[in-house]
Amino acid sequence: MTIDTSRPLVVPDERFAKTIQLTPEDVAAFARLAGDDNPLHHDAEYAARTRFKRPLACGGQLAAQMMGFLASHYSARGNVVGHDIKFRLHLPVLADEAIELAWQVEEITPAPHLKGDVVVLRGQIRNSAGKLALSAKARVLVGESL
Repeated sequence: MTIDTSRPLVVPDERFAKTIQLTPEDVAAFARLAGDDNPLHHDAEYAARTRFKRPLACGGQLAAQMMGFLASHYSARGNVVGHDIKFRLHLPVLADEAIELAWQVEEITPAPHLKGDVVVLRGQIRNSAGKLALSAKARVLVGESL
């Protein structure tokens, strides 16, 4: 990966977002790799008998998508190390939904002793109906050479 040094590492109030399409196959594979044997994630017949009617993405997959998106965004500009990330699940996400992942910078604190900035961000996933499915708060260290 080539690092883009033409932009600042962290931009105050910056918002970055992307939409991804979940598939039942990817959701089932992630759940199995994560050791989540809940049939709601990989058994369509089982899920059809529940109030959800279709398989659901597991919370771990949604959290992993959010962490991966955050890390990819900053690693394209420099280096990033996660410090503290909290997630709250609000609504189930169907295994075949398009979802929007978004992060917004809330606070930047210079940390010269750590050779970077401590950045606090708020994140969210919205489902295909635009409803809040997951919220997050992250604190990460971003710098040119950590």
